[in-house]
Amino acid sequence: MKSNPRDESPAAGPVQEVDPSLRVAGRGGPAGPARPARRFALFALILGICYAQPLFELVRQAVSASLYSHVVLIPAISAYLVWTQRRRLPKGVSGSPRAACFPLLAGAVIVATNSALRLRGWQPARDDSLCLLMVSFLSFLTGGLLWFLGAKMLRAVAFPFAFLIFIVPLPTVALHAIEVFFQHTSAEAANLFLLLSGMTYDREGQVFRLPGITLQVAEECSGIRSSLVLFITSLLAGHLFLKAPWRKAALTLLVIPLGIVRNGFRIFVISLLCVQVSPDMINSAIHRQGGPLFFALSLVPFFLVSLWLRNSERRRGGSGVPESEG
Repeated sequence: MKSNPRDESPAAGPVQEVDPSLRVAGRGGPAGPARPARRFALFALILGICYAQPLFELVRQAVSASLYSHVVLIPAISAYLVWTQRRRLPKGVSGSPRAACFPLLAGAVIVATNSALRLRGWQPARDDSLCLLMVSFLSFLTGGLLWFLGAKMLRAVAFPFAFLIFIVPLPTVALHAIEVFFQHTSAEAANLFLLLSGMTYDREGQVFRLPGITLQVAEECSGIRSSLVLFITSLLAGHLFLKAPWRKAALTLLVIPLGIVRNGFRIFVISLLCVQVSPDMINSAIHRQGGPLFFALSLVPFFLVSLWLRNSERRRGGSGVPESEG
C-alpha cells in the first residue's frame, strides 16, 4: 500500500523534548532561585517596616555619635560582598523552615522580654535598647533567609550576613569595659614611651605629673572608635585578601596591640608638646581633633602586615606547599 505524499507533514522529523524549565520560564514563571529570593526580599521589606522606628533611631545615632558613624556603611558593604560573589551562589535553593525556627524564636523571645521589662518599669539606656532591638531584627532576618532560601544559601553568604552584626550598638556594660581596658593599657604604653624618652616625670595610676603640667588618662582617651573601625577593617581585609583562617585571625588580633600603641603614642606626643612647647597644647587641635591623624599613622603598620601575610600566602601557594586551613 502506497502512502500519499501529500498526507506527509513537511516538517516530519524527530521530536525534540523541550526543557521543562524553559517552558516554565517562557510562560512567565521564574526559574531557579528567583521566586524564593523575591519572597525573602518581600519578607525583609515588611520586617524593615515593622522596625522602622528603631532603624531610624539607629541612623540618627550614627549621624550624631562618632562612635557609630560606620553603621550606615555596613549594609552597603554587605550588599556589595554578596554582589561580587553572585555567580558563585547556589542555583537550586530550597527553604529550611525547621532550621529557621531557632532564630525566629530567638527574635520573638528578645522582643517579648524587652516589652515585658518595659511594662515593669525598666528604662534602658538608648544604646542598650537599640542593641536588643537590632539583635532581634537580625535574628528575624536570619530566620527569614533560612525559611525562604535555606541553609545552603546562608552558608554561601555567611560572611556578608554576619558582617551586619556591626549595625548593633555596643551595650553600655561592654562599652565601659572596653574603654577601661584601653584606658589602662594606653597609660602603660605612654609610660613606656616616656621612659624611653628620658623625660622626668612622676606617675600615680592614670595621672602623669610632668614639668609644668599634670595629665590624666581618662576613658575618653581610650581611642575606642579608632580601634573599632580598625577591627572592622581587619575583618574585611582578611576576608577579601587572605584564605587561611589563622592568617585572618592574626590580622584581626593585631588590632588590639596596635590600638594600645597608637593611643600610648598619642598621649606621649601630647605630653611632649605640653612640656617642650607650652602647657596650652593640651587644648590644641592635635589633642581635640588629632584622632584621625594618629589613626592614619596606625594604618601604616596594619597595611604592611596585611601585605606581608598576603605575599607569604601567595609564595606558599605558588611553591606547591598546601596551605594549612586550621
